[in-house]
Amino acid sequence: MSGAFCSLAELGSGERARVRPFAADHPAARRLLAMGLLPGTEVVVVQVAPLGDPVEIEFLGMRLSLRKADASAVGVERAG
Repeated sequence: MSGAFCSLAELGSGERARVRPFAADHPAARRLLAMGLLPGTEVVVVQVAPLGDPVEIEFLGMRLSLRKADASAVGVERAG
């Protein structure tokens, strides 16, 4: 994959990306890792709330809504 790097919070509805390694010291990191949001996982942004918070993503067959602050901590590589 040779897309641009950004945070999960910067993606728009319908965009696909692959998770990059993210800071394990972020308060939500342990929860996100436990739910399977691991580096290399492909995610799709289902929708973004009108004011940008929360962001709903789909990965591994499940949907998850993240606060924008938590989504900002997850680095991704946009699908090419």
